Amino acid sequence: MDVRTIKKLIELLQGSDVAEIEIKEGEDSVRISRLTSQVQVMQQMPMMPMPSMQQAMPHYTQASSAHSPVHTSASEEKSAAPSGHVVESPMVGTFYRSSSPGSKAFVEIGQSVKIGDTLCIIEAMKMLNQIQADKSGTVKAILVENEQPVEFGQPLMIID
Repeated sequence: MDVRTIKKLIELLQGSDVAEIEIKEGEDSVRISRLTSQVQVMQQMPMMPMPSMQQAMPHYTQASSAHSPVHTSASEEKSAAPSGHVVESPMVGTFYRSSSPGSKAFVEIGQSVKIGDTLCIIEAMKMLNQIQADKSGTVKAILVENEQPVEFGQPLMIID
């Protein structure tokens, strides 16, 4: 894909309300994503299809530990969800609570966090993206299980 075409796509994206665009041309594809005021351009080989979120995320009826949220029907979740500042996923990827499988989680429920503290990692296209707190407070809930796929805008944590 031509660099001038990519630059024009970036300019179009900046001048619109669209947060992300992906163009496939033959075997090449370009994905341009705007996170707040940043624009990321990533070129990749053909993409592997991702399973739909309904298939990938099981529904839990009882939490297995104190750190796991209880998943029930969507209407019950909304009424039972803690109030506070919701930290949303800025991208599609895989959610990780720690930097490696044996490491301590970045945050736990009840832990105090400051703006800029790392809350989790989202792996997207083999890149590990640290998600940082955009508000100081106490972590009230962690809404995603470790190593689960997440969607753009999906609630990850609640900070009060």
